[in-house]
Amino acid sequence: MTWESIERLKTAAERNALAISEVKAAGRKVVGLYCLYSPAEIALAAGAVPVVLCGTRNDPIATAEQVLPRNLCPLIKSSFGFAMEGSCPYLSAADLVVADTTCDGKKKMFELLGEMKPVHLLHLPSTPGEEALPFWREQLAGLVTRMEGDFGVTITDENLTDAIKLANRERRALKALMDLPQMEPAPVTGMQMLEMLFKLGFFPDRETIIELAEGVVNEVQAAARAGTLPERKGGPRILLTGVPVGMGSHKVVRLIEECGGQVVCMENCTGYKKADLVAETGDPLTALARRYLSTPCSVMAPNQGRFDLLEQLVADFRPHGVVDLTWQACHTYNVEAYKVRNFLRDKFDLPSLHIETDYSEADAEQLKVRIEAFLEMIG
Repeated sequence: MTWESIERLKTAAERNALAISEVKAAGRKVVGLYCLYSPAEIALAAGAVPVVLCGTRNDPIATAEQVLPRNLCPLIKSSFGFAMEGSCPYLSAADLVVADTTCDGKKKMFELLGEMKPVHLLHLPSTPGEEALPFWREQLAGLVTRMEGDFGVTITDENLTDAIKLANRERRALKALMDLPQMEPAPVTGMQMLEMLFKLGFFPDRETIIELAEGVVNEVQAAARAGTLPERKGGPRILLTGVPVGMGSHKVVRLIEECGGQVVCMENCTGYKKADLVAETGDPLTALARRYLSTPCSVMAPNQGRFDLLEQLVADFRPHGVVDLTWQACHTYNVEAYKVRNFLRDKFDLPSLHIETDYSEADAEQLKVRIEAFLEMIG
């Protein structure tokens, strides 16, 4: 079934690159964000427009490999290739790029990117928790100072609190959208959900993101209440965990659904990792530091938050199996796959399939055979 609200969202997204140029023409600053650890709220509080940057397509990787080693994560190579080619309109428009030392590959790539664009590097602690909080808060305070200096503004606690409230409204809208496949069968496919979440990240206006996400939720929920949800064949329900995915790096999501599975939930940075709210009371910078430091990424050691999140998502979405996706050369997710497999087996008796791949289609047929066998086993 084609949902009118989803088509409206996709149509609106076609203007995103133009909308960014209009923002620039109006004199507003643009802040590019690569990672979930970078607080969009600080850019909002500075009166700037935060926007996610490109890094999910295979096309620019060959360009990046003129400088970067081939045996590097495709996400890093794709991001840098876009910069070398000047083919990402959002990076081209960015007055400041906020980067994070999430892994060694990114950290060194950002050194090279700093020769092309103004980059502010946030030095991420390697462990979460209260003991790391003061250091991380100082890192965010340094970002506040950088934006105040570069953009000629003053960022007050009131500005930050207002930005937190707006971003929380966006998180609630996106979570309600991601919650829709809790229905059985899921009213939207995994590819539909991925495309929506991906394209919503490029809208320069937060209110538009909220309105479009809520529009989809309202239409689907109204159909559910009226008993007019589309009849869809309910294949095995699959929870996707691991590395972030987007349009261009969607190969595994597409293959799962082509083979008859339903991707009903994405635990990764594309999905539920970004759903937690920021406290709206108390010192806003401390609240931001606490929320962003708790992001359950595999670069953290220990990373108990990922297992807590998986436990909640298994309860909410009732998957029949889990696919754990790792990009080639992403060592932290690759190592953590062992613990994820054992956790899912021992706690839930859930089968899982670990896939290590890149953005290319070279291994698509091989992956299809593995995915078909996995779905047949759990079906």
